[in-house]
Amino acid sequence: MNKPLSIAYTSIKDGFEILELLPRMANRHGLVAGATGTGKTVTLRVMAEAFSRAGVPVFMADVKGDLSGLALAGAENPKLKERLDLLKLTEHAYEGFPVVFWDLFGEQGHPARTTISDMGPLLLARLLNLNDTQAGVLSLVFKVADDQGLLLLDLKDLRAMLVHVGEHAAELKTQYGNVSAASVGAIQRNLLALEEQGADRFFGEPALDLEDFLQTDPKGRGVVNILAADKLMLSPKLYATFLLWLLAELFERLPEVGDPEKPKIAFFFDEAHLLFEDAPDALMEKIEQVVRLVRSKGVGIYFCSQNPLDIPEKVLGQLGNRVQHALRAFTPVDQKAVKAAADTFRTNPGLDVSKAITELAVGEALVSFLDAKGTPCIVQRAWVAPPASQLPPLEPSQRKAVIDASDLAGHYEKAVDRESAFELLKARTDHEAQEQARAKEEKSQARSSARQSDTALESFGKGLARAAGSSIGRALVRGVMGSLFGGGGRRKGSLF
Repeated sequence: MNKPLSIAYTSIKDGFEILELLPRMANRHGLVAGATGTGKTVTLRVMAEAFSRAGVPVFMADVKGDLSGLALAGAENPKLKERLDLLKLTEHAYEGFPVVFWDLFGEQGHPARTTISDMGPLLLARLLNLNDTQAGVLSLVFKVADDQGLLLLDLKDLRAMLVHVGEHAAELKTQYGNVSAASVGAIQRNLLALEEQGADRFFGEPALDLEDFLQTDPKGRGVVNILAADKLMLSPKLYATFLLWLLAELFERLPEVGDPEKPKIAFFFDEAHLLFEDAPDALMEKIEQVVRLVRSKGVGIYFCSQNPLDIPEKVLGQLGNRVQHALRAFTPVDQKAVKAAADTFRTNPGLDVSKAITELAVGEALVSFLDAKGTPCIVQRAWVAPPASQLPPLEPSQRKAVIDASDLAGHYEKAVDRESAFELLKARTDHEAQEQARAKEEKSQARSSARQSDTALESFGKGLARAAGSSIGRALVRGVMGSLFGGGGRRKGSLF
């Protein structure tokens, strides 16, 4: 049986009681919320450490650049000592964890790529900020590519396919429907803008193999996969779309396992509000479906956001494990958010939740996990457990050493550009151009031969005309004309 995960400590009469997250309930998802600077990042770190110890791989995005220290053992410092003394923890084991660094731009970790085909038209339309008409054209482009056996791997493949569909719109109309030239142009312009954000390095091969996320180390600890997202956050839609794609891929590829003894992977989605901002209805339905059903694949999703109201109600209702850090109630809107957050917890008669949310210190939180029956426990005020790993981020040289020592070193670093839509369409276009050039040359040669024949005939005709000036010439012309046009013989006694 898997041991419970120690996450926080709540005060009781004789000391402190550990608040534990049950591994069997960890795939029922969760929420870590709170204002900036209230301790959410340390809570994410403590939860990641607990999952790793339990043999559960973890994926988390490092939006602030301060999670890399998970790779090294921590050391005592004044703040940590203060927490240890408060909780009366006389022994605290420091340890580092198996970490694999990833980076969409390939700068602070192994490159994380996917293909245009794997991303699909729905997510790509959101990434490109397309309207309904443009999204429809993009779906048509994908359909034509599939029907013609053209792989869409990177951005140049998609651009080539857009040009192909635009140039053959009239031919494709009967089978696929109208193709708006304006929509094709809009998609092409948005692709250029996306490329300027560095997305050209995100699309391509070798594509990310999700099995590489589901690894454990020789000690049986789950690997903590950390995505460098500090630079990625400058392109928030790319960040949100990539993480949603990861969730969708896990949902599509992992087999059904029901309710396992522990999750196959714990997936932390920081800055979760970005996932839902401006999401069209079709995408929202997809997100809700993935969140609802992916738990049966053994995936636990933990959203991290400043406010529970950032999460749509249908999704929020799926998040059974809660850690709520402090919220500030400076405005009527803030007060509404505090009340909404308080109302999401199972009531504790001995705790004024709305009041407590505004009074929580840094590192303190309101905690409610699911019990063995899947019922939320009553909310309790607690201190988050101190982390075991190094709090400061790694130095660049330390980070590089971790990357170089990884089993994946060298596997994703070199991009592969195999034959796909761009190359095939270029070859097709080149062949058509050669055929047209050959036909033009043949036509030109035919015209040249015709002109030469015409010139020879003209010369011959002029010679005959000159010869017609004499009686011999007239007889010759008469004979030639007769043979050409079937004239009869000469009249007796007359030249003509």
